[in-house]
Amino acid sequence: MVHALSTWLLVAGFLGAGLFNAIGTSGTQSDFARWGYPRWWGILTGGLEIVSAILIALPVSRIVGLTLGAIIIAAAVLTVLRHRDFSHLAPLGGFVALIALAATL
Repeated sequence: MVHALSTWLLVAGFLGAGLFNAIGTSGTQSDFARWGYPRWWGILTGGLEIVSAILIALPVSRIVGLTLGAIIIAAAVLTVLRHRDFSHLAPLGGFVALIALAATL
């Protein structure tokens, strides 16, 4: 039960984050610019998050999706820590916990 719930919460989370980053609201674009990334970085990040959601949703590719998701979240954590933008750590911590649950159960 916990495994299925964490898996589907990850799918929803990565899909939502991917759409949000790919659409690129002004706040999202300014965050990426402030962190030193090019304008297209949000589209790339969003695309990778959407791919991760799809891979996690399919049992045959779940491990690949979890691995890609973990890499995305690790890069995001390193970025916000490097720039001391700690307000982004809480949602990232939720992703870390869900990835750990989905990967271990």
